[in-house]
Amino acid sequence: MAEVGNPPARNTRPRNRRSMITSAAADLFYRRGYDGVAMSDIAEAVGVGSSALYRHFKGKQELLTQLVLDHLQPFTEITGEIDDAEETVGRLAAASLDHRQLGVLWQRESRHLPAEMRETLRDELRGVASGLAALVRALNPGVSEADARFRAWCTFSVLTSPSYHQVELPRRDFEQLLRDMVVVIGTQPPQELVARPTAGPDQLSLFTGRASRRRLLLAAATRLFSDAGYSKVTTEDVGAAAGIAGPSLYNYFASKQELLSAVITRGNSWLEVELERTLASTADPAEALRDLLRSYIGFAFDHGGFIDILVSEVNHLPDGERHRARQTQHAYVAEWVGLLCEARPAVDEVRSRILVQAALTAANDMARTGPVRDHRALRRLGSALMLETPVTGL
Repeated sequence: MAEVGNPPARNTRPRNRRSMITSAAADLFYRRGYDGVAMSDIAEAVGVGSSALYRHFKGKQELLTQLVLDHLQPFTEITGEIDDAEETVGRLAAASLDHRQLGVLWQRESRHLPAEMRETLRDELRGVASGLAALVRALNPGVSEADARFRAWCTFSVLTSPSYHQVELPRRDFEQLLRDMVVVIGTQPPQELVARPTAGPDQLSLFTGRASRRRLLLAAATRLFSDAGYSKVTTEDVGAAAGIAGPSLYNYFASKQELLSAVITRGNSWLEVELERTLASTADPAEALRDLLRSYIGFAFDHGGFIDILVSEVNHLPDGERHRARQTQHAYVAEWVGLLCEARPAVDEVRSRILVQAALTAANDMARTGPVRDHRALRRLGSALMLETPVTGL
């Protein structure tokens, strides 16, 4: 995302100051993360004193809530009344790029908000999902209500997926690719969804008797960092959740940051091993992609806490470790992109990356917050996104 532009001269009162504040805050939260931004940083970006900022917003939480609502509003308006499905899909694709920060602001940063503010955002998001379900039914009248809702949430994931990468296409081509992905999701054959529990038993209680203390601490940290956020969790919290006296934790990890690093390294290592296994056992690139998607969805559904942390907490690592973690993630996605380029030689690397990111974002979102946990349905839609989306403009 672009840096905040030059602020106006101090002691001036531009009429659009409130929108300047929200624009600057969105950019800073997106790039630095909520914890890395102070109200004074936003005031400086806008060229006002902190007191002027507080005349518009009581604090960061109110400001972030308003940001997410502002980014959701166009989607609410577009899906509020669907007269022409094709036109609606085009408007949604344009809104996706106009509000490219939405995915990160909602999925990564809104975890810092109190419960009542998050519920306000969820209510707005449910309204968007309801409108997207109506769009799915317009595209595919044969789908059931449950299938339409599932596809609606997957559609929202696709529309917010550009938030998680910096890949660029000419605007017209990017919009067309997003439109085509939305249509692919909407027009796949109807499917029967299998209801699955949204949460399993407490994993700590299942293996406390046979796990090492180090693994107990990693499991407890994963759950707590996912549920409450890294900044709100103390080492004492982790030790207590693992049944280990606070000071004993430091026999295994020197700091909370080291513990976070170990959690992320552990999850990334599993993904890398599974990647190597798939590449070694499957010669056909399209089949390899399907196998990778199957294993990734299984991992994400079984270890949603790690996905939460990977999306939301990497910024808390020290600079060097954060850079290495990002490199590992990029290398992992690059393997998927390479397979897709092999499977579809006519599709260039840029478009392949966009398609892969859309499929992974849908998997992540359904594993973390999705209302339907059907592995097979998600695999079918994810495979269709990567392998069946028409690609034009080459």
